[in-house]
Amino acid sequence: MTMTARAPKLPVGLPDGKSLLDDTNVRLLEALSADPRASAAELARRVNMSAPAVRERLARLEQAGVIRGYRVDIDPAAIGLPVAAWVRIRPGPGQLPKIAELAARTSQVSECHRISGEDCFLLKIHVPAIGALEAVLDQFLLYGQTISSIIVSTPVPPRTPATPEPPKRGNGTGRTTRSRA
Repeated sequence: MTMTARAPKLPVGLPDGKSLLDDTNVRLLEALSADPRASAAELARRVNMSAPAVRERLARLEQAGVIRGYRVDIDPAAIGLPVAAWVRIRPGPGQLPKIAELAARTSQVSECHRISGEDCFLLKIHVPAIGALEAVLDQFLLYGQTISSIIVSTPVPPRTPATPEPPKRGNGTGRTTRSRA
């Protein structure tokens, strides 16, 4: 008999077996996205719950990996790094792991994504001047080809993805119930 590996089961999340993304948690995530510095008491007021209940829900969302962390958003230009660029990298044969390792070691790299298509990596780099960008790119040229795009402006700043609609409650038949007026 052969054993097949099963994907780990994600925690349901709520004691009554309901989805982790119920209406209350969706509202909680929206409130937290709008004001990440809000206290548990403030979030509780926004979602009509007690602060201990909100802290418990936040802990479950963290444990399930829905909330991955809390971050500070620093303006790179304000700390002397006004030049930002997206850099696509097409590795040479056998160079894929070396590029990921170099990106992790390079302090000017703020993001590194493995992508599909002809290029394999997309990096976001912050430097004080164009000349400094050239020096960073030269490090990656040892392992592959680079294509750079200087960021001129950011009309839509990074944001949290929209939270999905909570699952509709059904009547056990697979059909949703209608409210009667």
